[in-house]
Amino acid sequence: MTFAATVLTLYPEMFPGPLGVSLAGRALERGDWSMETVQIRDFATDKHRTVDDTPAGGGAGMVLKPDVLASALDHATQIRPDVPILAMTPRGKPITQARIREIASGPGVTIICGRFEGFDERIFEARPQIEEVSLADIVLSGGEPAALAILDACIRLLPGVMGAPSSGIEESFESGLLEYPQYTRPQEWEGRTIPEVLRSGDHAKISAWRKQKSEETTRLRRPDLWERHEDARDQPASGARRENKD
Repeated sequence: MTFAATVLTLYPEMFPGPLGVSLAGRALERGDWSMETVQIRDFATDKHRTVDDTPAGGGAGMVLKPDVLASALDHATQIRPDVPILAMTPRGKPITQARIREIASGPGVTIICGRFEGFDERIFEARPQIEEVSLADIVLSGGEPAALAILDACIRLLPGVMGAPSSGIEESFESGLLEYPQYTRPQEWEGRTIPEVLRSGDHAKISAWRKQKSEETTRLRRPDLWERHEDARDQPASGARRENKD
């Protein structure tokens, strides 16, 4: 099954962009995944092909028109009706590695790239299947860079894209923790050496060291992730929280 990506954008020339090189590019050439762009402006009905208008109530910037965007989305949905639809917006729920893995295991995804001041809210009311998604707590000029990042995250998980099957498992966020530190040759560089345990050949000790470092790094750098990880470990199999007993 080929993973099919559809991107609704005002700038289709931005795709596949970096996804046309390296692992993703080779996978695209092999047919492991495919990409189609939909030019939102093609669905405007006036002679100027207008896709935006001023905000109701006043304010700076412009807002994408819901009628034009809905027509573009309905066209894409007719082509691929059974894939999730993501709208890139800073107001959206932050994307997670778990959600990326869910999307990558399916037939594909449709991504709507916002521009200007964003979307007319009525598009989400009229098309409730749209997931509002953000890449991080940052504001970009448009949704295209975020769409590229999300597609890259999905494509690298497709079967055969990465060389080693474990490459997509032993890394940050897959276990709810940040990845452990990595080292390679030379053994000594600028007076700094590779930790002795990694040169011991003792796989049990190496595994324990990596787990310890992963936990330490997460606790220090991402206390929010560490708190969720600790909550998950305290959760019993039934799903109910354990109660502290005196």
